Amino acid sequence: MEFKILCEDKNAKIKITETNDEGITFVKVNVSFDEEKIPEPFSLNWKFSARDCAFTWNPGMMDIHGLYFDWGKKIIKSRLASWMPLQQLISRDGRNKLAVAVSDVDTPIEIGTGICEEDATFDCEIRFFTVPTSPCTEYSATIRLDTRSIPYYDSIYDVTSWWEKDCGYESALVPEGAREPVDSLWYSFHQMLDKDEVVKECRLSSELGMKTVIIDDGWQTDDNNRGYAYCGDWEVAPKKMGDMKTLVDNIHKTGMKVMLWYSVPFMGIYCKRYEEFKDMLLDKSGDEKTFFALDPRYKKVREYLAEVYATAVKEWGLDGLKLDFIDSFYLKGKSLEGDPKRDYQSLEDAIHALMSEVKSKLTAINPEILIEFRQSYVGPSIRKYGNMLRVGDCPCDILKNRFNIVNLRYTSGKTAIHSDMIMWNTDDSVENAALQFASILYSVPQISMRIDKLPPDHYRMLKFYISFWNEWKNVLLDGKLTATNPESEYSLVRSVLDDKEIYTAYNDRVIPVTVNECVAVNASAYKSLIIKNAENKIYKVLNCMGNKISEGIIKSNLEEIAVPVAGIIFIN
Repeated sequence: MEFKILCEDKNAKIKITETNDEGITFVKVNVSFDEEKIPEPFSLNWKFSARDCAFTWNPGMMDIHGLYFDWGKKIIKSRLASWMPLQQLISRDGRNKLAVAVSDVDTPIEIGTGICEEDATFDCEIRFFTVPTSPCTEYSATIRLDTRSIPYYDSIYDVTSWWEKDCGYESALVPEGAREPVDSLWYSFHQMLDKDEVVKECRLSSELGMKTVIIDDGWQTDDNNRGYAYCGDWEVAPKKMGDMKTLVDNIHKTGMKVMLWYSVPFMGIYCKRYEEFKDMLLDKSGDEKTFFALDPRYKKVREYLAEVYATAVKEWGLDGLKLDFIDSFYLKGKSLEGDPKRDYQSLEDAIHALMSEVKSKLTAINPEILIEFRQSYVGPSIRKYGNMLRVGDCPCDILKNRFNIVNLRYTSGKTAIHSDMIMWNTDDSVENAALQFASILYSVPQISMRIDKLPPDHYRMLKFYISFWNEWKNVLLDGKLTATNPESEYSLVRSVLDDKEIYTAYNDRVIPVTVNECVAVNASAYKSLIIKNAENKIYKVLNCMGNKISEGIIKSNLEEIAVPVAGIIFIN
């Protein structure tokens, strides 16, 4: 590949060094300046043949997986607090054609690819320093270009391993509590919280096999109009919650751990601390009217937030925190200008300092503290501060939930991946309700339904699926996850561990049995699955409530077996 450097800063000395290792090209980029300065953006461009390239993939992709134009490239925007620098081109049969990754996952970087009409090649580009950072005299990063013809997911797994092992991005300890089913109260309660109802919900969810409750937005304000105008003081709303320590103690008696929600950046105009911090807010942040994002480049902001969380955990006996909206720290407008009162110039460095201080204080209180982050702050660097990564909000959306779970599993190593909270309309069929759970099997389930308001069949379904998930948790979470057809949001997903495997059929109904014990979940629109390579094996079919539908012996190496929607077939 022939690389071209584009940089408007004539004083920047940029040198690239290229090495190759069995189908992987490493391009070392070194930049130096005559004096310390904030680096201006520069880019590295090259051409890549579009031969047998059919799809584009990156961890933040939320739209069509096509190839895009060179004048409207598909771009992954990466920085410490959002996504990661990784983009891939994939062949029609699901093999890697080109996986582009950068060793520096903190600096604001963009990777883009787009087809050039004139010659059917990709115009590939990596832009560095897309947002101002700290001054420096030199900078270096390594670009990893993988052109090996291997399954697309193996190339992604290799990038994740490279970041962890070669680039030094270690993830946080994952306690067992981070791997247990959660009752999250956001969709089920929203801000309409009540301490007695919360305890009742925890008792009922504990009986179903859930182990942790997340008390979401609303505990800190009596206002129920949504929004974040009252965020910032983080004092308990006594009319709703009473005494928080008493509430936490009562929830613990049900057998549940307790996590509490905080919107990390937001400071609302109606909170008591607003006047104190109004000159330490990021310009054009929040909704720009009723709430704004604090600027962590000020030491006082970092100290305040870290102390708020540490005090809450210590005094209320919390088991964890849901730290939300870290990706809402953005530099715009006047915030791009300097201020001698700040002790950091780089926003990314300040976020690092904030999260490092938060982690240090919290783990000193509880080494197994649970910390949940949410897409898009899920990259290799931010994972050192959180041990639960959740899919971004997608209520009732089985497609987004399953797709983002797989993406997070590919790029997150051993960090516990959580689904977005599943919810459904209780007037729907029990099979349709069960598809919500079937879409999230390869993650830690988060449920957000009022247990006492579930119809009897929905209750039995939820109890069965949680029991099934708990029984097969190790295979689901620790097995090697593979998924076919990323351009179709994954048609068949499989996880295998030792001699056990689990499939979920979404669009592809053919289940190729490869090990001794196989389980397949029918999450398709069809009422049967086609079992391959399982002649003479015993099978049993259960419906979505755990009732046995049929059992027998598979008579051929390709046999269609009736499995109801959201039902499960067990083969051994």
